[in-house]
Amino acid sequence: MSEILSDIAKLDQQFMKAALELAQLAAEAGEVPVGAIVVKDGEIIGRGSNAPIANHDPSAHAEIIAMRDAANKLGNYRLVGCTLYVTLEPCAMCTGAIQHARIARLVYGASDPKTGACGSVIDLMNEPRLNHHTEVAGGILASECGAILSQFFASRRKKQSQ
Repeated sequence: MSEILSDIAKLDQQFMKAALELAQLAAEAGEVPVGAIVVKDGEIIGRGSNAPIANHDPSAHAEIIAMRDAANKLGNYRLVGCTLYVTLEPCAMCTGAIQHARIARLVYGASDPKTGACGSVIDLMNEPRLNHHTEVAGGILASECGAILSQFFASRRKKQSQ
């Protein structure tokens, strides 16, 4: 059993690294550095990085973009049996979309104490009145995921003070 858990942990880290690469692309584009991927049967089927500024779209969060990409590839708005990896704990909007898509498992990196909807501010994933409950694992490569955000905002503050 511990070997299986170890294998899952290794896969989680591997896929989170792929999401971190997308977060870096968002940072380079001047967006808040959040990246997300959707995985089904061990294969990445959806990718997204934050783009609300570039897309003039408040819903263009990394999770939404990755789920749209995956849904287009599958030809179905239901992402049953999929895992979503995202570098930052999802907000309420993204958590609702994750539930509506029927994502089986959510894996996130850094917690979000300001808008996190998977336990930090509120916990929509464990709301018993909702009809779908996604399994959640948080804190995967949390320091790396948090560091890219901290560096981005430190750089932004430095530019504003000049």
